[in-house]
Amino acid sequence: MKDIFVQLNELEARAGAMHHDLGLLKQQVVALLEENQRLTQENEQLRAILKLEHEQQEQQSAQSLSAEHVHDEAQQHDERANEIGEGHDNLAKLYYEGFHICNVYYGHLRTEGDCLFCLSFLNK
Repeated sequence: MKDIFVQLNELEARAGAMHHDLGLLKQQVVALLEENQRLTQENEQLRAILKLEHEQQEQQSAQSLSAEHVHDEAQQHDERANEIGEGHDNLAKLYYEGFHICNVYYGHLRTEGDCLFCLSFLNK
């Protein structure tokens, strides 16, 4: 009779441990599904940006540019590259496209509105 109760207690302990392990696995699955959704959204946004850039490049290549015009564009690009605020402008552009620019989440898709870290960085 004692053996049956001992076996029953052991079985109950193993069932409790399995229930705990199942709960941990469920939490991991939820985290993976959330990350997958976030990455899917980020991927879609990046594809849209790439498509837009590709269309812009096609439009530019379709236009015939004279050698003087090409030279002027290169000179303007060099002048813009030398401007102090160009890096800040690029970061602001990335932020408004929906990406983090702060050192905490840099490059990740912003899914919950504005980020105080990013905004404080832009206001410096």
